Amino acid sequence: MNAIRATQLALIISVSAWISACSVNTLPPATTHASLTTSTDNYNYLIGPGDNLQIFVWRNPEISGSFIVRPDGKITTSLVEDVEVSGKTPTALARDMEKVLSKYIRDPIVTVSVTGFSSPFSEQVRVIGEATNPQAISYKENMTLLDLMIAVGGLTEFAAGDSAKLIRVVDGKQMEYSVFLDSLVKSGEISENVDLLPGDILIIPEAWF
Repeated sequence: MNAIRATQLALIISVSAWISACSVNTLPPATTHASLTTSTDNYNYLIGPGDNLQIFVWRNPEISGSFIVRPDGKITTSLVEDVEVSGKTPTALARDMEKVLSKYIRDPIVTVSVTGFSSPFSEQVRVIGEATNPQAISYKENMTLLDLMIAVGGLTEFAAGDSAKLIRVVDGKQMEYSVFLDSLVKSGEISENVDLLPGDILIIPEAWF
């Protein structure tokens, strides 16, 4: 009986040590992907996974068509496989496609348009916490904090809006800024409205009552 108890005790100690060893392991922080837009004055839409691209090749309807950007940020056309498109403007992609197609077609002229906008994660604005409808939203030109709050339905009754934080990548580093959502949304202090940039993350904590 003592031998059995000793074996059980040894097993418990081994499992506890294993659990303790596992508990101290941590994953590295998420990789920071800065947006190419650093100012509200230089915004250009960038193609992302899930976007529907209409690629028109002049005088070559057989290789023109509609293409969905895959989760890996690429598309496959009738002539070229695995074309990297994510993170490019439609105009830049059109020029790249002309270079690629020039191997098969003489002097190709390509036009690219986008429908069903999704955009890369680095170009989205994300809201987490005590918003009525927290979500990721594709950035739109000249988007402000007030526009974002309207899009997510405002604050919940449990939100500590004036304790909210805005996370933004600046020079490759994540910076934290205080924003005052109660003052903006509930009190109408329009001076608390600020410009947003692609990639911003808004964190709205719960109030302690």
